[in-house]
Amino acid sequence: MNLPLIPPVKNESLNGDVLSMACDCLVVGIGESGNLSPIASLIDERTSGWLTNAIASGAAKTKRGELLTLPTLPGIGQTGSCAAVLMFVGTGDLAQLDRGKAFDLASTVMRRLVDSPRNHIVFSLGTPCSPEVQEAFVAGAIAGCAGQSNYFSDPAIHPPASIGWHDFSPSAVALGTMIGDSINVTRRLVNEPPNVLYPESFADAAAAVGNEVGLSVEIWDETRLDAEGCRAILAVGAASIRPPRLVILRHYGAPSTQAPVALVGKGVTFDSGGLSIKPTDGMTDMKCDMAGAATVLGAMRTIALMKLPINVVGLCGLAENMISGASYKLGDVIESRQGTTIEILNTDAEGRVVLADVLDVAVQNKPSAIVDLATLTGACMVGLGRDVVGLMTNSESLCSEIIAAAKQESEPVWQLPMFEMYGEHIKSKVADIKNTGDARWGGAITAAKFLERFVDDVPWVHMDIAGPAFAESPKPHRDAGATGVMLRTLVSWLKIRAAS
Repeated sequence: MNLPLIPPVKNESLNGDVLSMACDCLVVGIGESGNLSPIASLIDERTSGWLTNAIASGAAKTKRGELLTLPTLPGIGQTGSCAAVLMFVGTGDLAQLDRGKAFDLASTVMRRLVDSPRNHIVFSLGTPCSPEVQEAFVAGAIAGCAGQSNYFSDPAIHPPASIGWHDFSPSAVALGTMIGDSINVTRRLVNEPPNVLYPESFADAAAAVGNEVGLSVEIWDETRLDAEGCRAILAVGAASIRPPRLVILRHYGAPSTQAPVALVGKGVTFDSGGLSIKPTDGMTDMKCDMAGAATVLGAMRTIALMKLPINVVGLCGLAENMISGASYKLGDVIESRQGTTIEILNTDAEGRVVLADVLDVAVQNKPSAIVDLATLTGACMVGLGRDVVGLMTNSESLCSEIIAAAKQESEPVWQLPMFEMYGEHIKSKVADIKNTGDARWGGAITAAKFLERFVDDVPWVHMDIAGPAFAESPKPHRDAGATGVMLRTLVSWLKIRAAS
């Protein structure tokens, strides 16, 4: 399966007289302080105070995210060339913008602009900001160029061919492009319908991405999975005509003596619930149940492009949870690759069963840390809502690192407790553990306690992304559908870890 960046957008750093540059739209920032940036001041001067009057009258607002679009104003370009359209963007206090706000602001702007075909867009935001914030602006703008309407006969989104960034550093533009493109790769995978994306086609897409950026790619098919004793992932995928796959991606940016970090993603490409079948409404969006695996692939793509001096192995456990005479059944006992036996009491609690084998393969790589991402439980959404990622861990220090990176990127997370008593809820009467907890209570945590059995003593953080990974409705800064949540956090965390 070939997944191009849909379509790729060229980004470049610009200097010089931006008002005399031909483009389809010039985006100009106006801040709350009332002090216009040099570009905004020049526009005001060449239009006899039009911008000052527009701000005073409230036609142009300075609050962050407020947008005003109009045809170009006479006289702003001195060479005859100028923007066809001007957009004034309220930035608030630009000096106080963090990476998360910058990402959302740029994405909001682009989502407004891509409703019509435009070839070249130029951003001139005004007050200089840090390279880190510039990077987030670029990433957000690229993320705003994509949505879930990939199969419309008439395109609903028209990404520009190129975006120019006035007075942005070239390195910030390059890094932001890597992140934004990778977010869109992740989102495209999650938004693909299940007749297009299934374990084998996901593995093919991962191989294509890996070859593009220089990752080592290893794919275990059903024969290799059987030889490796991956009975849990094979059980979940047994009912499907699309057999499971395990994708292993490796980035070696440091000496081979350095223990790698392992990123593990749940990749259930469609979840019917199996014999514990979901109702229609609960099954509609189950193409998104592989968002964890897609995020791992996007993060691995980014760190490979950045050439981070760190060793990382990414593992994507891929299966379809379907229904047939070969379905795994309630009451089955499965021996995992690690040797732990699992009693199956709900075939719709399949993600943790898949991850049991994948985490064991991760442990085999002797990592210094494991982070897994999974759309694992509705219980996490009940507890934290749709916008917050639940974190569970066996290592407070590792979890603190992840929380700090998430805060830097303004991706909301919340740590849930992992008291020993929760482990009692997954004890089975006929096997080592069962794949359900104690009815509805503490479901996100008991699922994490299940996963904890398969990480040995390796420092580990589990991210339950069930709520934020796939949005039912749009927001100004993003479309409905896949969000790419936690990719930026993972990349930021790995950058910090590589530098330490």
